[in-house]
Amino acid sequence: MPTIRVAAAADVHASEELQERLTRVFAEVAEECQLVLLAGDLTTHGLPEQAAVLASACRGLEIPIVAVLGNHDHHSGEAEAISDVLCEAGLIVLERDHAILEIGETEVGVVGTKGFVGGFPGAEIPDFGEPALREIYRETTLEVEALEEGLEAVAGCHKRIVVLHYAPISDTLVGEPETIWAFLGSGRLAGPIGMHRPDLVVHGHAHHGAALGKIGEVPVYNVTVHVTGQDFAIFDL
Repeated sequence: MPTIRVAAAADVHASEELQERLTRVFAEVAEECQLVLLAGDLTTHGLPEQAAVLASACRGLEIPIVAVLGNHDHHSGEAEAISDVLCEAGLIVLERDHAILEIGETEVGVVGTKGFVGGFPGAEIPDFGEPALREIYRETTLEVEALEEGLEAVAGCHKRIVVLHYAPISDTLVGEPETIWAFLGSGRLAGPIGMHRPDLVVHGHAHHGAALGKIGEVPVYNVTVHVTGQDFAIFDL
């Protein structure tokens, strides 16, 4: 099966000041890669006009660009409008969903969702106590269930990828204060990944985290631009 070159980035925080730079770097990566993954925090404050900057940079590119939203994209309560702006420009925005792409002779299944908080073994939010706390647990449950369903749906694809914003493991959070890890991801997200063993998992959110971790033998990359130090991390699958 031919190799697929994939570019991934997170936390690009688009704003009007970045229009020229984003237009240039997306045009460049489209010449080099066959698939682009954007792992959330696509905007600075979750405003549709900020999403329009990213949409303008991506419009007309002839490779698939698959994105999930992040916490910044939800900040102003305009997540649906942001998705609409990006989809109109040709991006595939996944929220508890999956897409199956034909890239040359290769069928690539991408499962995408934001993920959520909750912590990791030894310091996790339980499904117990006040309703507000249990609602947080329930929100993460919906994300975990979406991952499971998506990975089942793409099980027959030649290559399988998971795109998250929040981290599914603590390995890629090392460098962030351990006291805030519970707000940067949830170990519960790792369950479906460990069971289905996709080829690649990418996430963002942890600006001061580490670049690489694993769930079993599955590589998990923190592709936040602050961590990678480049516009896109490049992977050959």
